[in-house]
Amino acid sequence: MKTTLFIPTLNEIDGVKAIMPQVKREWVDEIIFVDCNSTDGTPEWLQAHGYRVIAQKSRGLALAYWECFDAMSGDVIIVFTPDGNSIPETIPALVNKMKEGYDLVIASRYLGAAKSQDDDLITGFGNWMFTRMMNLLYGTHYTDVLVSYRAFRISLVKTLNLTRSQHPFLEQELMVRAFKQGLKVTEIPADEPKRIGGVRKMKIVYNGFAVLIGILRELFVPRVKKPGSG
Repeated sequence: MKTTLFIPTLNEIDGVKAIMPQVKREWVDEIIFVDCNSTDGTPEWLQAHGYRVIAQKSRGLALAYWECFDAMSGDVIIVFTPDGNSIPETIPALVNKMKEGYDLVIASRYLGAAKSQDDDLITGFGNWMFTRMMNLLYGTHYTDVLVSYRAFRISLVKTLNLTRSQHPFLEQELMVRAFKQGLKVTEIPADEPKRIGGVRKMKIVYNGFAVLIGILRELFVPRVKKPGSG
């Protein structure tokens, strides 16, 4: 099993300087940064330290995923943010779970004793609302549907027919379709520290509306047929 660590960046120089020395390169097989036109020296610092950096041709996190999908060579992708929200030590735990045969493993900020120090009242309520909505509509048992920190098999992009879109609902689409297909999915607890430097890129109203539409849309998407099922 070959693993790819996918790290999207947009003006995260303070974060990468603080976090990347904590990420041991032997934890994964390759590390790919997709940088969306940073102007604070982020890509230059990364390249000077031997990291592979792809200059993003599109805009937005949703499409950064697809540029990584096109460039990666791993069987498993791990989504990691270098802004301090993702704890590096969780990477080996995600890898180990994938080695156990899981298709999707989510680093939940609200499983067990895990907690988020970065969510505020609005984002915390939004996560609770969307998580409850998904669980009620689809019979899932997730505790954190908005977190991006996760590992999944790259083959799911094709087998689940994930949507290539600029709108930020790929994570939720992946979670619903993986469950509907009966794939092996689990969560592990992972705290979320406060962000290091920079500014939050998420647009609360836009992202919230996109996630809402994405979750509801799946009610009308038929279950993907498995190969050979007729």
